[in-house]
Amino acid sequence: MTTAFDSKDTPIRSAVLDDAHLGDIKGALGTVRLDDHAPRRGLSARLKTLLAIVGPGLIVMVGDNDAGAFATYGQAGQNYGTHLLWTLFLLIPVLYVNQEMVLRLGAVTGVGHARLILERFGKFWGAFSVIDLFLLNALTLVTEFIGIALAAGYLGLPKAASVVLAAAVIIASAFTGSFRRFERIALALCAGSLLLVPLYFLIHPKTSQLARDFVVPNMPGGSGQLADVMLLIIAIVGTTVAPWQLFFQQSYVIDKRITPRFMRYEKADLWIGIAVVVVGAAALMGMTAAAFAGTDGFGMFTDSAGSAQGIAAHAGRLAGVLFAIALLDASILGAFAVSLSTAYAIGDVFGLKHSLHRGVGDAKGFYAVYAGLVAVAAAIVLIPGSPLGLLTEGVQTLAGVLLPSASVFLLLLCNDRAVLGPWVNGPKTNAFTTMVVGVLVSLSVILTAAVLFPDLDAAAIEWILAGCGLAGVLSAGYAFTRRRTATREDPVDRTGRADWRMPPLETLAKPVVSTGYKIGMGALRGYLLVAMVLVIVKIARTALSG
Repeated sequence: MTTAFDSKDTPIRSAVLDDAHLGDIKGALGTVRLDDHAPRRGLSARLKTLLAIVGPGLIVMVGDNDAGAFATYGQAGQNYGTHLLWTLFLLIPVLYVNQEMVLRLGAVTGVGHARLILERFGKFWGAFSVIDLFLLNALTLVTEFIGIALAAGYLGLPKAASVVLAAAVIIASAFTGSFRRFERIALALCAGSLLLVPLYFLIHPKTSQLARDFVVPNMPGGSGQLADVMLLIIAIVGTTVAPWQLFFQQSYVIDKRITPRFMRYEKADLWIGIAVVVVGAAALMGMTAAAFAGTDGFGMFTDSAGSAQGIAAHAGRLAGVLFAIALLDASILGAFAVSLSTAYAIGDVFGLKHSLHRGVGDAKGFYAVYAGLVAVAAAIVLIPGSPLGLLTEGVQTLAGVLLPSASVFLLLLCNDRAVLGPWVNGPKTNAFTTMVVGVLVSLSVILTAAVLFPDLDAAAIEWILAGCGLAGVLSAGYAFTRRRTATREDPVDRTGRADWRMPPLETLAKPVVSTGYKIGMGALRGYLLVAMVLVIVKIARTALSG
């Protein structure tokens, strides 16, 4: 247990697990002192505070446009033009609601996502969440080094040396013992994503077509292609709203020492990141669509190096080089975020010191996990004959399949009054998040059906959606009926929430989890396990068919 202070310098008991997470906010672009409780009046004061706070939302969002995103959005553009752009538009509110909930959890509790699941739902579910995160993050980190290898190969650099050098840079950047230095490096890599701007103008896709397909849903391909399209849509969901983002942003907000007083600034930081990631994703899809339209390569995606070659053939060598450099930059930033997300979670669960404010000697376990993941991922990519492009798509799809489970835990934590007090979800957020979980489960059901029945037609999809919709309405009605009376009798008091922090975990009463919730969570876990197996089957079939 550590001691924090409210806006009146009154000591309060805090649940923060590592005392390095308390103190001045030392951001890449400014500092906010711990005892600075002055109101922010005027544009200049607010802008200075925003610059000091900015980082968690921007890094997690731009880091999301990583190697897997380049491959996934590139495949969507090369194989289906801009017909799947609408998926990005629909994912904007999903991105905000999910990430807003975890930044709220981080600022209010001071405890990482994995530790909260472990403490509030027990070792069984905590183990599942951490194992899921560790395995998925390890695979995702491999895709980041795949991106590095592909970019280096296109630029004519030696693959092995480039991968090893990149791994060394990624490890060394975190081993400085300075949070501020790490964040400055990360924000510099975020700035590197702006290379997509000149690249967009070099390729010059049709903006009017992009705008139309961004808001008008369209399902490309015939019934025989449905399984492939659904696999790709779930990959888009998995790479745009990845589970690692939940764990990363919550822990990074804590490590940056952001408290509820700065919630508005952190939400602004998040919106800036969402704008950057969605614009970048749409540009990637539009650029590859324009580069491959009417060519023999249309519908024949291989990997991001193939995308660079097609872009170069369409818009010149400079465009191909810019694409490869942007891919390299995105892969390194993604590797930063994914490996740090895992190290934070492991440190949280096992009680290790886990902060970038600490030097290597003061947090050996934290840095060992970080460096070990990076080294193993780099080594896997150097294995000859690995199906790099297919592995990248498969990891994004698995992320999309596992997302409902992560979202359910997030929703339950954000309704736990002992954890969030006056910061718990309101009814609108709960309704929207529940709907999102239902949509994600529906997508995985369609994927499962499409894998088992490759000739599935549109009518069958409509029946599946109708069935999932009916099940969702019945479940929502049941939950609403159970909660209605309790909510009326015990409304949430949101006064004084700017200074409210979660008390130490050991002082909180354990939540009462109903039998219905346990059955529902068990059923969801079992179904998602089946869905994961079927995704692997689909990927294996694709690999064997060439």
